Order: sequence, then structure tokens, then C-alpha cells
Amino acid sequence: MKYNSLRGMQDIFPSNVFLWQYLESEAKRIFELFNFQEIRTPILENAEVFLRSIGEDTDIVEKEMYIFDDKKGRKIALRPEGTAGVVRAYIQNQLFNNPSPQKFYYIGAMFRYERPQKGRFRQFHQIGVESFGVSSPSVEAEMLYMLKILFESLGIKNLNFEINSIGCKDCRPNYKEAINKFLSDKISLFCNDCQRRYNRNPLRILDCKVPSCKEILKNVPQILDFLCNNCKEHLSKFQKELEILNVSHIINPRIVRGLDYYTKTVFEITTKMLGTQNAIAAGGRYDELVKAFGGPDTPAAGFAIGMERFIEVCKTNLKIEPKKPILYVAYAGKGLDREVKKVVNFFRDKKIATETPYEELSLKSQLKKADRLSVEWVVIVGEDEIKKSLYRWKNMKTGSQGVGTIEEILKIIRGENDIK
Repeated sequence: MKYNSLRGMQDIFPSNVFLWQYLESEAKRIFELFNFQEIRTPILENAEVFLRSIGEDTDIVEKEMYIFDDKKGRKIALRPEGTAGVVRAYIQNQLFNNPSPQKFYYIGAMFRYERPQKGRFRQFHQIGVESFGVSSPSVEAEMLYMLKILFESLGIKNLNFEINSIGCKDCRPNYKEAINKFLSDKISLFCNDCQRRYNRNPLRILDCKVPSCKEILKNVPQILDFLCNNCKEHLSKFQKELEILNVSHIINPRIVRGLDYYTKTVFEITTKMLGTQNAIAAGGRYDELVKAFGGPDTPAAGFAIGMERFIEVCKTNLKIEPKKPILYVAYAGKGLDREVKKVVNFFRDKKIATETPYEELSLKSQLKKADRLSVEWVVIVGEDEIKKSLYRWKNMKTGSQGVGTIEEILKIIRGENDIK
């Protein structure tokens, strides 16, 4: 029987993994400069963790969550996003007793049952950060600055930093009322999803990507006109912080984000390189979530980068070669296994990526294999070489070759000795 991967799930092979590893290591490097530390939370959580945080009226919960009963009948879910699990861990382990801010980053797989398309899969990956304990908008501004540094370090240009405020529990109800009034005589013209959202959470309609719905929403009331003084002040300070950090940005009043837990600041980083799915990173502030989970009143903010989209954008910018063995140790003769292994292990102990044949081959076949593996150096071990402790070496890129002790060859490979 022939098996295929599930729809929306992809295999990532070594020819591409090197790029994933590079982007992850660069993100880790920069995040840790800002004192974010890695946290690893379970892929499986109690379903209530997501139902309570994301919102039961969101598309994620209604249509996209992988949710099932375990053997004891408990509702379990594959995580569709990273924030809720980090908040759960923060409260469960009483990290709020530690000095503020508590700053974390995570890297891992998420799962949503949605229609696969370019840059969007049912198993996808995110790099995210979360910061707990600071109410100042300097936190969000620093996050955008951190993203700017990350993208610039990877040569990614022409990105748009878009920000908005979606208000708080004091001013958002008035905006919802205005939205309901605006939509009341037009709702029949919207798509089925928007009609369903109208009665449950009308703000979700603003996030619709259907062109006909977007056209009707052109004259919709703007959230910025309904912000309370506290939210207005927060947004103003946020913009001033971004100006100090030299982060160019625009206000996009249509940004509402797809998760219910956001308050005040929301933001997206978009690019035209991804078609309609143009957001490469997004996030915002969620000051009410920790308290809603039974923890103390704790301000918080975070963002997530979609790795698949990140990869798509970086493919054309980065000139990184996959990791390949640097050295191939070949043998000339029979009964040399012990000596060949000594040479191979010597170079591996010195952190030189080394390959060698695992079956009997002619020297000619071994050199052909070394060439196909694109190794740069070949060392040949033969009976004469073993007796004299001098080994033949060849640079497969330049054609230069010679004889030397194993220590001399190591220095040549490292570039510490001139090739004579």
C-alpha cells in the first residue's frame, strides 16, 4: 500500500531544512539580545485553554481547531497558536512571582484545519514572543523594532509596518454598536461567514478577505473615532516610541486581528511578495488574558512570525548553501577499515564534517561519490600512507593536491597552512 502525507502537511527535507535552521538561529540570536528566553510548551493542551482565550465565535474555534476526546473523555486540542499555552504555563508555574518583565520566545508547530494554499498549511510553524508585566507601549514598540532588526539582518526589504488600536472593554462596546448599526441593512449582501459573525462578533467582519465584503466595508465607521482617552493616549505614546526607534509605520484602522484576546495595540508586518496572504508577522497587546485565565491582573503583549511565509520571503534574499560534508576519507586497498575509521574520527573530533564509504568500492568509484556529494576535500588512506603517517589529499574545487601528516592536512582544510 502506498501512503501519502495528509493534505496540508508537508515534509521538510535537508535541502530546505538548512534555511529553516538559519532563520531560527538568527531569530534566537536577536531575541536573546533583548533578553527573551526560550520556552517550550506542549503541542497538546486542554481544549478549554484555546476555547477560553481565542474566543468561541472565532473561525479558529468554530472551523479550524483539531479537537478530540482522549481515552478518558477529556476534550484535547492540538494548539492552533502559541500565546494561550504560554499564558497557561505562566500562571500554572506562578512565574508572575518573578521580577517583571517575564519575556519568552517559542518556536514550534501549530495546527489548523483550513484550506491549504501558498504559505498556509494545516501543520504550520511559528516563531513567537510574549512579554508579561509591563503596561507601557514601549514594549510593543520594542517588539516592532526587534522585528525590523531581524528582517534587516536577513536582507528583507519593502515591508510595511501597520498598526492600530482596537480599544478596550470601556470603549469597544460603543464601537460594536456603531458597527451593528452600519451593517444592519447591508448584512444580506455579505458572505455566509460574515452573516454568521454579525450576530456573534461583528468586529470579525472587518477581518474578512472576500473582495465583495471588503468593498461594502469601505465606509464602515473607524475604531479610532471611538477610542477612550486611555486608549488614545496609549496609541499616541506607541507612535512616539516607534519614531524614537526609527520604525516607519502607518495606521491601518482595518486591523482587528483574528483572536479575541487582543486589547489596545495590534500590528501586522506585511509584504507584497506573498499574494493575498501578505502578513509575515502579527501581534499586539492582551492585557486581560492572564486575569481571564485565573492569574493576577497582568499586562502582556506578543507577536508571532509565520515560518512558512518567512521562508518564502527569504528564499530569494538569502544565498545560503545547504550543509554538506567538507571532507571525504577514501581508502586505497583492502583491510584498512580500522585505520580509515581512525582518520575519519580524528577529523570529526576536530569538528570537520566528514563522510566515508560504508561498502567496498574502487578508489575511482569513491572519488566519483565524493564529487557527487560536492565535498571540498578528499583524504586518501592507503598502506603506504599508513606506514609513513603521510596521507594524500586533494581539493576537489581547485584540483590542488599534495601529501601531509593528518595534523598538516587539518591546518590546510582550516586555512591555517598555505597550500604548496
